[in-house]
Parts: sequence; structure tokens; C-alpha cells
Amino acid sequence: MLVGALLPGTVTACGPGGEDVTATSRQVHLGADSHGVPLLRAEVRDTLPHDPQAFTQGLEFRGDSLYESTGLVGRSSLRAGRPGKPPAVYAELKAPLFGEGITLSGDKLWQLTWRNGIAIERDPTTLAERRRFTYQGEGWGLCHHRFSGRQQLVMSNGTDRLTFRDPSTFKATGSIDVRQDGQPVTGLNELECAPDGFIYSNVYPTDTIVRIDPSTGTVTAHIDATGLLTPSERSGAQALNGIAAVPGTNLFLITGKLWPRMFKVRFVAK
Repeated sequence: MLVGALLPGTVTACGPGGEDVTATSRQVHLGADSHGVPLLRAEVRDTLPHDPQAFTQGLEFRGDSLYESTGLVGRSSLRAGRPGKPPAVYAELKAPLFGEGITLSGDKLWQLTWRNGIAIERDPTTLAERRRFTYQGEGWGLCHHRFSGRQQLVMSNGTDRLTFRDPSTFKATGSIDVRQDGQPVTGLNELECAPDGFIYSNVYPTDTIVRIDPSTGTVTAHIDATGLLTPSERSGAQALNGIAAVPGTNLFLITGKLWPRMFKVRFVAK
């Protein structure tokens, strides 16, 4: 049964800094349909504090350390430390750069920018910048994936397309278009290449996460993450954004832009 859908059209929002953030959406289904795409929900197992001033754009674990990138011009940052605690290391991203998704690949930490066309390679321990690479178009989400023994980065740009990139040179090596029942699923935002082999993506500007088969681009599940914040918390918050697989578990840590809390969740049948 189709529980809900985003109607075709364009959704526009402005961040606190006045930045215009636009995503075009077409038929992003929020429920299992006649073709049996499973509908899951985010079952909360624990909550942790989150900086309510953090405009979250990327979230990823390495061991016990949680890496988070934040956006907005003049407020973009990268931070790392124990989840729920003040960051142990912190790096600012100076204007005019607008920070976006991040991922770790070996001894490299990659950070995207939104409309600046710049990817930054950093030291994952100190967060110090090493090199910059350029790319065409917008940068939204990023994750590191091993497919058929090959290491690759996976990048989103707010459309239905995921681009594969070389983890050493950042050069594009291919792409897939994400589909459900032959229809594009757009607004793909923050990405998590999870140990189960799937890619999990926030769908901007909804509280939905989609699970994607990276070999075909097919959506294999929808995850409903609505209702995590209280009404008072929600009034000051923006879109759900940020997914990190918790190492050694079947749990994920999720949060959003300007959210006061993070949620350790398990994705279960709804």
C-alpha cells in the first residue's frame, strides 16, 4: 500500500544563513507499494546529545571516533571525537566554502563542498588539509564502498544520480541512477556505505532514508524516521541528515541539521 508520496515538483528551503537549498523530487514513495519495497522504521535504542548549532552534512564512524561535517558559509566545520561528547579535534572551513559530505578511505578523509566544486583531502587524525581536487556540479553526500574487490567513493549531488570516484585521485569512474519501479528517486543527500553492502541515503528534505543496491541503483527499502524529535525540538530543527553505521553492531546513528539530539537506531519492519 502506498502510504504517502512526494508529488513531482521542486522543494526549496533556506538555511539560517540564507542559503537557498533546492531539490527536485519525483515520486519518492514513503511506503511499500505493489512491488513490495519494504517499509522499515527507525527503532530508537539510545539517544545522545548533539550540537544544535551544527548544520549536519556528513556523519561517519572510525572505531570509537565519530566524524561530522557541517555546512553554511562562514559556519562550516569538521569535527571528530567520542559521540555525544565535545569534539577532540576541530577544523573550520573558511568562507566562501560550504561544507558537505565526508568519508574515510584508508589514510584519507575526504570532504565535499556544496557549490564550490572542491573536494578536500584531509589527515584523518589531525583534520589538517592536504590537497584539493575539483569536480563539476554540486557536492552533497559521500561514502566509501568496496564493490567486487574494488575500492571506490560514492558521491551524491541532490539528484537521482550517484557517481563513483577513485579514492586516490577523486576522478569519476562511473555512475548509477537510483530508481524505484523505473522512476527516479531524487534528493539523495548524505550517504552511508554500510557493512551490509547497501548504500543508505537521506532523501532531502524528508525524514525518509532509502536503502540502495549499489550494483543496480535499485531502492530495496524505505526507512521512516519521522517523530524522533519532540514538537519543541522540531521547531528549531531542519531536515534529517546524517547516517553512520555503528561499528560492530547492526545499529545506525542518525541526526539532522540543527538537531539537539542524535539517535542510535535499528531499522526494523514497520
